[in-house]
Amino acid sequence: MTRRLIFRMAALLLLPVAIVAFRNQSARAGSPDAAPNQVKIDNFSFTPATLTIAPGTTVTWINRDDVPHTVVSDDKIFKSKVLDTDEQFSFTFTKPGTYPYFCSVHPKMTAQIVVR
Repeated sequence: MTRRLIFRMAALLLLPVAIVAFRNQSARAGSPDAAPNQVKIDNFSFTPATLTIAPGTTVTWINRDDVPHTVVSDDKIFKSKVLDTDEQFSFTFTKPGTYPYFCSVHPKMTAQIVVR
């Protein structure tokens, strides 16, 4: 066999492995933890602690912690209900500014949204 034929056969044999690896990586990238404009609540913290977005952007908070939390802006522009594990809250920011927020159940949990 020629070297070129051997390489082609090897590529054909490895193609299914590459496809599975690509699908697994794409699935992870599309997971809720990797979503843009999302704040994860976990281990008694908001991640990211500061999220910078453009006006008109909807931010979604998702509680990945095993205890309930809330999302409340300091000026009460937005306020979620108590979120149990895996529950979400979304809010659309229309005006530029800095929006500090906290968890009313655990007031030391703080973060902010910056709209520019």
